[in-house]
Amino acid sequence: MRGVRYIGAMRLGVYAIALCAVPALSLAADYVGSEVCRTCHSDIWTPFYRNPHYKSIASGKAKPENTGCEGCHGPGSDHVAAGGGSDTIPVAFSLIPPEKVLDTCLRCHSQTISRSNIRRSVHTDNNIVCTNCHSIHRSQTPKFLLARKQIDLCYGCHTTVRAQFSMPFKHRVNEGVMQCTDCHNPHGASAPTWRMADRPRMVDQAEGNEEPCLKCHVDKRGPFVFEHVGVRVDGCEACHYPHGSTNTRLLRRPVVFTLCLECHNGFGNFGPNNSGITQPQATHNLALPRFQNCTTCHVRIHGSNADSFFFR
Repeated sequence: MRGVRYIGAMRLGVYAIALCAVPALSLAADYVGSEVCRTCHSDIWTPFYRNPHYKSIASGKAKPENTGCEGCHGPGSDHVAAGGGSDTIPVAFSLIPPEKVLDTCLRCHSQTISRSNIRRSVHTDNNIVCTNCHSIHRSQTPKFLLARKQIDLCYGCHTTVRAQFSMPFKHRVNEGVMQCTDCHNPHGASAPTWRMADRPRMVDQAEGNEEPCLKCHVDKRGPFVFEHVGVRVDGCEACHYPHGSTNTRLLRRPVVFTLCLECHNGFGNFGPNNSGITQPQATHNLALPRFQNCTTCHVRIHGSNADSFFFR
């Protein structure tokens, strides 16, 4: 019996020594203010007044959890007490998973970025989050804290699109006339109202939930008395490549009539007398060059207010 008590006492002593060996951890870290961060991180602090996030410090009205460095990285008392180390920062962006990065940024930016769209976007599905494109401390661009020039960021992943912008006929993105975000929303966009709502991805809609092409090509917008159904339902991509093409007017085919015949071939049980989409008349011998360019006569191919055959 005495031996049992002795062994039990020894075990309690070992547990007591083990507990004393564990360093005391703070139950809740405290906010210390950005001035304390300046002591070690002066290279980041010195130009920080030019950063849009500096307004949280300049206003003096934001809560500590939304102010300066700790607004993104969390309370810094443990980091200061430990003398540094990324593992003592509550939110160290180099260590946390992509979904945590997104959650942190959306604490403030959910008012300007659709939370639902960005979470279901193609970028998020492929673990592309804020810090892949934005450099908060050392941005190389004057707007939006981009890590690099926008065109270089997009081309870093979208190499096939980069090749399309080098084709003979293309939108002038490489020349700086326009940029990717004129048509695409990198933070995610609502499902399109054209092309059965499945394509194209992350395309920002224009007024009236229409394609962004109509922001520049306003003469194609309408509304028209006689609409070209393919334009309204399938959208511009039914006939045009949006980025670049080897064919004039960014067309998908080099000869116009072959493009028109993809739809106007009489196929389907719809249209007048269930005859399908109207075919060229028998008098239109498509072997003759004059009948191979449909838009020579059907000049209002995107829609007309005067003629159902788009003659004028």
